[in-house]
Amino acid sequence: SRIPRTAGPPLRILLGVSASVLLIACANIANLLLARGAGRATEMAVRLSIGASRRHLLAQLLTESCVLAVLGGIAGLVFARLTLALIASLLPPDATESLAFELQMPVVYFAAVLSLATGFLFGLFPALHSTRPDLVSTIKAQAGQPSGAKAAARFRASLVTAQIALSMALLVAAGLFIRSLMNVSRVDLGIRIDDVVTFGVSPQQNGYDTSRTRAFFERMTEDLSALPGVAGVTASMVPLLAGSNWGSSVSVQGFESGPDTDTHANFNQIGPGYFRTLGIPLLAGREFTDADGPDAPKVVIVNEAFTRKFNLGRDAVGKRMSTSGRELDLEIVGIVQNAKYSEVRQVLPPIFFLPYRQSERLGTMYFYVRTTLEPDSVLRAAPAVLARLDRNLPIEDLKPLPQQVRENVFMDRLISTLSSAFALLATLLAAVGLYGVLAYTVHQRTREIGLRMALGADAPRMRRMILKQVGWMTLIGGIIGLVGAYYLGRGAESLLFDIKGFDPAVTALSVVVLVVVALGAGYIPAYRASRVQPMQALRYE
Repeated sequence: SRIPRTAGPPLRILLGVSASVLLIACANIANLLLARGAGRATEMAVRLSIGASRRHLLAQLLTESCVLAVLGGIAGLVFARLTLALIASLLPPDATESLAFELQMPVVYFAAVLSLATGFLFGLFPALHSTRPDLVSTIKAQAGQPSGAKAAARFRASLVTAQIALSMALLVAAGLFIRSLMNVSRVDLGIRIDDVVTFGVSPQQNGYDTSRTRAFFERMTEDLSALPGVAGVTASMVPLLAGSNWGSSVSVQGFESGPDTDTHANFNQIGPGYFRTLGIPLLAGREFTDADGPDAPKVVIVNEAFTRKFNLGRDAVGKRMSTSGRELDLEIVGIVQNAKYSEVRQVLPPIFFLPYRQSERLGTMYFYVRTTLEPDSVLRAAPAVLARLDRNLPIEDLKPLPQQVRENVFMDRLISTLSSAFALLATLLAAVGLYGVLAYTVHQRTREIGLRMALGADAPRMRRMILKQVGWMTLIGGIIGLVGAYYLGRGAESLLFDIKGFDPAVTALSVVVLVVVALGAGYIPAYRASRVQPMQALRYE
């Protein structure tokens, strides 16, 4: 399967994004535990003073943080099932059929170990800080601000700054992936995909030989053409925009090639009216017709990329080529405009097209039916048409052609959807963490704020004091996050389409979003600080 090869890099990036969100959540937990420990400082001091060992108190506090982490891990498994369902909805059917979208025990064990590890690591500093041995000073300060230790304050501010930095990096990364998906969605396919239904048929599964298969395909084309509203029917050996490629080395009249010359080109076997049905313009010559059968002269049609690679120009019609390397037995009868072939993101390759009726071996063929009615009418009628010809043959990959295009860029949609969701979650968590730290800071500085206001500070000045703290944390975190986003974008550049790893517009928008969210999270504590009554604050304990 090509899935591990193609999905490996983006999934590793998404794993890193998930780890970043986990770090932000853990930073919030550490801040909450610090605040909780500050409220229990006197309790811890009393316990230590009457004989409890610090080791026992550390064990208790770490157990509490690990219990929180385990409960979060269990809840995470529930959300993991929902995320797996979302991922499955974004993948093509062949991936959902070959991959198991369920929680497996190794993943559950991994989640359990990760939960315990994060609970221990991010609960350690709050536990150490809450059980520090300065008992006398803590008890004496119980009427003031026991939790206002500079180390704890710096630690809380550092955690929030780190959250902002991670959120900044994730917002930029999500913006890049969304912009890349938009670019992919606007790609000119060179094909009119609307109102076209596609499906595959494999007569060789029932033991059909080549002549019987050819007759079966011709009858299939006739019966499909007779359906109401059908404006065109054609077929091809290689499914369009399905990630499949067939290729061959060729010899072309007038093109000198040596041992090291690249003479490779993709090829497809197609039915009559292929380009007309799919809306691909013919630039010169003609299309294949019913007359291009097994007894007719062998013909071939090439695309523009083929003519450029082999220096044919617009005079290619009438020249000869070969796939055997010996006799030039194929006459070029047409040139078609470049159109997407295997991948939406792929650079247009040189392609030559052969009439399937002249092939000596026929296998699976993919049909394309253009209708003037709703595509659902063909989706319902196609299985019945096939059943009338051979009820034992299954219809394969029946779908509208636009769906096939969406499945072709499934990885772009997967990365942009999940990265956006994670970035929004990270930003929300960072905003919650910032709000919590500022609210706690305002709470602890109530007497100071009251004293300032009693001495003449007005409400706008108090708001500016709190928002200034927000600004510094946002500025420092934002700068660190932009540096991280730059290297993240460089690392993910191979996954982006028509966009570099650094995009000024995406970066500017991400900065605006983060600043608005940060100021919004900081405004409520700032507003509360400006509403403190001096006399009540001076009596506050």
